[in-house]
Amino acid sequence: MTNTKVTVLGLGAMGAALATSLVRAGHATTVWNRSPGKADALVDLGATAAATVRDAVTAADVVIACLLDAASVHEVLDPVADLLTGRTLVNVTTTTPEQSREIADWAAAHGVVHLDGGIMAVPDMIGQPGSSVLYSGSAAAFEQRRPLLDLWGESAYLGEDAGLASLYDLALLAGMYVMFAGFLHGAAMVAPWLAAMTGGLAGFAAVVDGGDYTVPGQQSLEFSDLGDLLDASAAQGISTEVVGVVQDLIRRQVDAGHGKEGFARIYESIKRPA
Repeated sequence: MTNTKVTVLGLGAMGAALATSLVRAGHATTVWNRSPGKADALVDLGATAAATVRDAVTAADVVIACLLDAASVHEVLDPVADLLTGRTLVNVTTTTPEQSREIADWAAAHGVVHLDGGIMAVPDMIGQPGSSVLYSGSAAAFEQRRPLLDLWGESAYLGEDAGLASLYDLALLAGMYVMFAGFLHGAAMVAPWLAAMTGGLAGFAAVVDGGDYTVPGQQSLEFSDLGDLLDASAAQGISTEVVGVVQDLIRRQVDAGHGKEGFARIYESIKRPA
């Protein structure tokens, strides 16, 4: 693998994990963080700590931004935009699709090659099996820098639209958080068989992709009514907010005349807000 000069801006848990992976792979890695002490462990591994963002940017061919939010990206990079010209910026800061597109436009205006990344892993997973990172933006940059990007996990390129990585990232997180919340709701009601239910997710995905909610074998929306579950939850003194949202999605489809169709049809309620 060609040794690439890389800078990592932002040494929170994720930024430090990304930088650690780069150093261990032999890349000349410069790191910067608002709090200088966060660089100490990486310096011990072989990284170079930059005193300023300007020093950090000029030391690298590829600049990785792993900051708090979109505002932080501009706060850190706007003053050194002229120094980024001709370099590759890989922004793995969590942003909305529109913010990712705005940053891509900003980069293009300053002659900066841009990739947006959505990290589908926790810091401890970086460089380990199961870690993956979604990318969108410059296809040429993705191919050129892929050996470096692959150090963090399986790399997936989604397209030139810089907002796609963020869109997919947030969509997957939405599913994760609602799934976790549903599990915890069930746990609060004492339901030990919940793990077995995840096997149905592939079936739901197939129905949604096919767009036919009348496929035999699906549980109907009418049968899926959660009124009793809401009543039982309330009776036990636990919040009905999580399940109540699902009930609202079901009722919208039933009220629209789709009660005999499968439960997966709540996808249409989510896709087309009331």
